[in-house]
Amino acid sequence: MGSHRKGTYITISAGPAGPAAPADASVPAPGAPPDAARPPRTDAPPEPKAAGRDRYFDALRAVALVRVVTYHTFGWAWAGMLFPSMGVMFALAGTLMTKSLERPALKVIRSRLRRLLPPFWFWGFFVVLAMLVHGWMPGRQIVYWIVPLGDPPGNAWGEQAWEILWYLRTYLWFVLLSPVLLRVFRAAPIPVLLASLAPIVVFRYLWEPPDDRFGSGLYDFATFLFCWLLGFAHREGVLRRLRPLPVVVLSLAAIAYGGWYALTHQQETGSYDLDDIPLAQAFWSAGYVTLLMYAKAYFRIDLAWLARLRRTDRVVTIFNARAVTIYLWHEIALVLAVPLIDRCWDVPAFEKWLPLDSQWFMYGVGWVLIWAAIPLVGWVEDVAARKKPRLLP
Repeated sequence: MGSHRKGTYITISAGPAGPAAPADASVPAPGAPPDAARPPRTDAPPEPKAAGRDRYFDALRAVALVRVVTYHTFGWAWAGMLFPSMGVMFALAGTLMTKSLERPALKVIRSRLRRLLPPFWFWGFFVVLAMLVHGWMPGRQIVYWIVPLGDPPGNAWGEQAWEILWYLRTYLWFVLLSPVLLRVFRAAPIPVLLASLAPIVVFRYLWEPPDDRFGSGLYDFATFLFCWLLGFAHREGVLRRLRPLPVVVLSLAAIAYGGWYALTHQQETGSYDLDDIPLAQAFWSAGYVTLLMYAKAYFRIDLAWLARLRRTDRVVTIFNARAVTIYLWHEIALVLAVPLIDRCWDVPAFEKWLPLDSQWFMYGVGWVLIWAAIPLVGWVEDVAARKKPRLLP
């Protein structure tokens, strides 16, 4: 079935924060309307190129990260429908990649790898060492812990930590293929966008990819291909040239189809969780993210007013500059929260006055540990980006 494991939602970008750092994204409507099929109108001015950071996209990324941690804590199946973090993050990364590819492609790919891999290696050192101590016997596939073009192997003891790595693998696939994808997209933006939903339909109804690392990669690539190309569409100004009515109608149709499919195929997975149903995930994310990105392009939303809310703006900045750190370490933080809370039961005052048996309390402890990890290990992202290491961005 693909590698849509529970709780793997986040994104990588090339900015101070590798996998989920700065990125701009956008999204065209799933299923092109008749108007969209026509050549782009030339009377509309090109998409303005933002000089600095876009707080709208930064805010979306921060919300996506919060949603990921929340989902991994509570496991709410409806969380992915409330906010499809993965679709949002791949769209954001696609937009940033388009901007970066104004430079030579090999240079851009090297830069992405340099920003992503050192934080991954640093985190992986501790995870691999812990699994070795707990009896893991690695084989030749340990090479995926060096460059995660396939799912890195591990044992059941460390599964909660390493299962999130499917996102890094999918991101790397998109990065490596983006020079070709962008060239194909530019040749026929709307037709290519619409056709990008075809692979996941083929995998569902005509041909099932092999049940191995390559097959899992194909499934994830197909599931989020539309969102990645939506990022291209935003950056290239395609979205802003589309008329609102067909975009909204087709987006809602895609959401409706994805929701219907998830709700009517629960017997296959035991839930309507989009993480477990790639076809539903693809269409729901396509429609949802299209609306978010089209609103950005059409109304030119920038959330510049966030700068007046200094504390909120500061939090958004930290989330974006340390997105890779938060993504990689949040599961470990949630795991460590459990034994820490267990020790609190030995303190009578804590047992009496603290809600130690509440998941919300664990959620709070998890965030405390995540915020502790930001200054402790987040500096690795600065080193990877060849910047001066900082405790807080």
